[in-house]
Amino acid sequence: MKTLHRYLLRQVIASLVMTLIVFTFVLLLGNALREILPLLVSGQATVWLIAKAFALLIPFVLGFALPMAMLTAVLLTFGRFSADQELTAARASGVSLLSLISPIIILSLLLCGVSAWMNLEVAPRCRVAYNELRFSLKAAIATAKLPEGRFMNFPGKPSYIIYVGKNRKQKLEDVWLYELADGTNRNTTVHAPRGQISLDTTNKEIVLDLFDAAGTMFAGGQLGSASVMTVRLDLNASEKADRKPSISDMTFRQLQDELHTLNSRINPPLLEKNPDEATGKKKRTSRNPSDMTEPIRIQMHRQVAFSFACFGFTLVGIPLGIRVHRRETNVGVAIALALVFVYYTFLIIGQSMSSHPELAPHLWMWLPNFIFQAAGMVLLWRANRGV
Repeated sequence: MKTLHRYLLRQVIASLVMTLIVFTFVLLLGNALREILPLLVSGQATVWLIAKAFALLIPFVLGFALPMAMLTAVLLTFGRFSADQELTAARASGVSLLSLISPIIILSLLLCGVSAWMNLEVAPRCRVAYNELRFSLKAAIATAKLPEGRFMNFPGKPSYIIYVGKNRKQKLEDVWLYELADGTNRNTTVHAPRGQISLDTTNKEIVLDLFDAAGTMFAGGQLGSASVMTVRLDLNASEKADRKPSISDMTFRQLQDELHTLNSRINPPLLEKNPDEATGKKKRTSRNPSDMTEPIRIQMHRQVAFSFACFGFTLVGIPLGIRVHRRETNVGVAIALALVFVYYTFLIIGQSMSSHPELAPHLWMWLPNFIFQAAGMVLLWRANRGV
């Protein structure tokens, strides 16, 4: 029995490592292609920064790749185990399927713990760090690669168009700055023979200092000049608006704190002096709290529920691999992708109902786990009986 256990564990772990590398690479490439690789190809970022960005993305991607890899690994392993008649030989020796797969079940539970650690703590922090690094890359490009002889647009309120005659390591010459009050109509024109740019990482702004600047304000028709004129350019207004990470990038503890803070704001303590008035206030505000807190509850339940995906996928994957009775890798991968699609469909449906808290969409995050685990237990029971 121990020999069979070690054999199956080696097979599952070997397939798990292989498929985990493949899925991680595919998901990592999909996330980085549109944001990171173009910078490397164009020579606008160093290899070290690119490697750091990939390293920060890996924990975030692993949270999705690990359950998929575990499902594919058990499908491939038990598909071969059944196709090579090894399962038949084990049953002829009096070994039941349930006792045979016990180490695989324990492995899946251990992976659930790893997934929980990744989803609840590591992945959100790495995602926030990755977003900060991505901004730094964008800021470094904007400051160091401000093109010569071209007009560059900086949206915001107000927005600016900048023309630089020469750029020598952030030392500028022949600088023209056009301020657009409403995004289209020119409000101010400034020209400076010299200037320099620097980056304010705290406020996510580019600081442009113009020396001996002279300008025209079209609104008042006034001419003015200044020995030093400082203009702060909003590098990314949408990212700068809120330094706090989004709900999807918060750790479980941060989500708890956010939920507690939001509840304390929208549910202030009611006075006991006038019970009728307090009851009336409670009735008038009973709808709003759930509407505002439901997205946070959904994310909290999603992080925890998704951590148990490895267990549900293992319960389903073992009997399906035996029933398919195929050694081909492409068959196992195709079945795994189909099951993952079904699993994520339930999650997406639950998240789409965040505006309907009366339906308790946060509990829908657990529905795919219950379905997969129940289906897996039934299929395992049938496979153990040889049905």
